Amino acid sequence: MALVELRNVSKIYQVGDEEIRALDDVTLDIENGEFISIIGPSGSGKSTLMHLLGCLDTPTHGTITLDGIQIQNATSMQLAAIRNRKIGFVFQSFNLLPKLNVAQNVEVPMIYAGVSSRERRERVMEALKRVGLENRAKHRPMQLSGGQQQRVAIARALINRPRIIFADEPTGNLDTHTGEAILTLFRELSQQGSTIVLVTHNPEIAAVTPRRIEIRDGKISINIDKRLAGLE
Repeated sequence: MALVELRNVSKIYQVGDEEIRALDDVTLDIENGEFISIIGPSGSGKSTLMHLLGCLDTPTHGTITLDGIQIQNATSMQLAAIRNRKIGFVFQSFNLLPKLNVAQNVEVPMIYAGVSSRERRERVMEALKRVGLENRAKHRPMQLSGGQQQRVAIARALINRPRIIFADEPTGNLDTHTGEAILTLFRELSQQGSTIVLVTHNPEIAAVTPRRIEIRDGKISINIDKRLAGLE
């Protein structure tokens, strides 16, 4: 069984008398340890797909299975629990809490998960070491560069040892050099066994992942694994 399985998934919105299919009969598997990108222009359905994959929303039709759990009929509380235990998120705007230092920002998801204070301290330093920021634990976000703030956000996404990480335009607020460093970090995390999905509109970013899924008009128009195609 794949880590994530979508079968004939649609998301339909009713706007007045008009029916809008943000996603239209999508079937997709994501295997454990994959590093993939989901790309498409604005309005293509890629953000809707990420919201469904990330348990931020439920489909109108079809089934979604994450790590053996069917989520299409889950309540909002059940979805929140699944997100906390199985999913990590990295966003373009970092979403760090300015009054907390780096270690405290990384620690937050574990507090909601009920992890003991001793284990939280150990895991925070382990996560910061993975992203190369163990010497910045006491700094506040505003004392860090944009690239360092994104590394903190990645450490926070890793902290509950999720089954999958979703990164939504993670280099959008970074300069080219810093953005490349963040993509290199994602590649290293993937090589260490993390499952990572990058959501982007930028084909240059999508090109770094072994597998690229392109969304057009709510459907998958391209699904290429460069390894299977002999391109990597």
